[in-house]
Amino acid sequence: MKYYAVIDTNVLVSALLKWNSVPGSILQLVIDGDIVPIVNEEILEEYKDVLFRPKFKLNNGIIERLLYRISEAGIFLAGESIDIDLPDEDDRVFYEVVMESRKDVESYLVTGNLKHFPIEPFIVTPRQMLNIILADNNE
Repeated sequence: MKYYAVIDTNVLVSALLKWNSVPGSILQLVIDGDIVPIVNEEILEEYKDVLFRPKFKLNNGIIERLLYRISEAGIFLAGESIDIDLPDEDDRVFYEVVMESRKDVESYLVTGNLKHFPIEPFIVTPRQMLNIILADNNE
């Protein structure tokens, strides 16, 4: 079964900083093709801007391969502007893209910062996303 998800940047950072973690498992599912990433150019730019920050000391080659994989496997969607107040305006694009995606397919927004988004059943933590996938695979 395929899952569709907008992956918040903080999940990618957490995964790359600690691969043997729940965010790492989510990223592995993206790499393996079980989770289809939903992106647009603005999201990819944020990924790049954040992941290449020197403070994270991440391997540039790994970042480049990851961004390539996400670009190749991802579905590109332009999110329609939504009138909503969010604590961090940088998160708007993630919310707008998941809302656009949900018009056609069941999609999730996977984030480590639930408090940055409205309370919705499709806005989940990496652990919740993993639990959804595991529950489906056990049926």
